[in-house]
Amino acid sequence: MDRILKYFPNLDNKQISQFRQVGLQYRFWNEKVNVISRQDIDNIYEHHVLHSLAIAKFIDFQPGTTVLDLGTGGGFPGIPLAIMFPEVHFHLVDSIDKKVKVVESIYKALGLRNVTVEHTRVEDLPDKYDFIVTRAVANMMILYDWCINRVKRGGSFNDYPNGLIMLKGGFLDLEIAPFKEILYKFPITEWLPEQWFVDKYLLYLPMD
Repeated sequence: MDRILKYFPNLDNKQISQFRQVGLQYRFWNEKVNVISRQDIDNIYEHHVLHSLAIAKFIDFQPGTTVLDLGTGGGFPGIPLAIMFPEVHFHLVDSIDKKVKVVESIYKALGLRNVTVEHTRVEDLPDKYDFIVTRAVANMMILYDWCINRVKRGGSFNDYPNGLIMLKGGFLDLEIAPFKEILYKFPITEWLPEQWFVDKYLLYLPMD
C-alpha cells in the first residue's frame, strides 16, 4: 500500500480506504477461489494493483469515458482503475465464471458504483467502448481481432484517441512487428521505477 501512496500522493480519503480494502478482500477470496497465485498474494499491491495503475500514469481518463477490461481475471486492471477514476465506467469481462463471481463480490464490497461485471467472451459483446484495457491475456494479433469492432470511432474527448491499452512483459518484438508503424510502446519503469517492472511494458494501439 505504501507504494501506491508513493506514486499516487493525491488520492482522497475514500480512494485510500478502498485501496486498503483491496488487499483484505483479495486475501479473503483467494482462500476460497484461486484468482491470484497463492505464492503471490503477499505482493498484491506491487504485482497487481500498482501494475494496473501504470495505465493511470499513461492516461488520465476523462469523466464519462467507457472502458472495457478484457479478460479481467481477478479484476485487474479494472478494479484499481475504477478506484482511481470514479467518474469513468468500467465493464469487466471474463470467460471464467468463478472469477467473475469473485470480482463481482469484491467491487460491491469496495462500494464501486462505476463497475459492471459480465461472464462472457469479448466477441459476444454488443457494445462499443472508448478504450479497451487488458493484462497479457493473448497474443496481440488475437487481441486486435477481438477488439477492432469494440472500440468507438471518432470524437475522442481524452488526451489520446480511443484504442487498446495493453500491459505486457518480456520480449515483444516479434509480437508487435505487424503493428510497429502505429503502436506506441512504453517501459513501465518510466513511471514506476521498481525492479519488478523491468522488462514490463504498456502498449497503446490507437483505433479511433
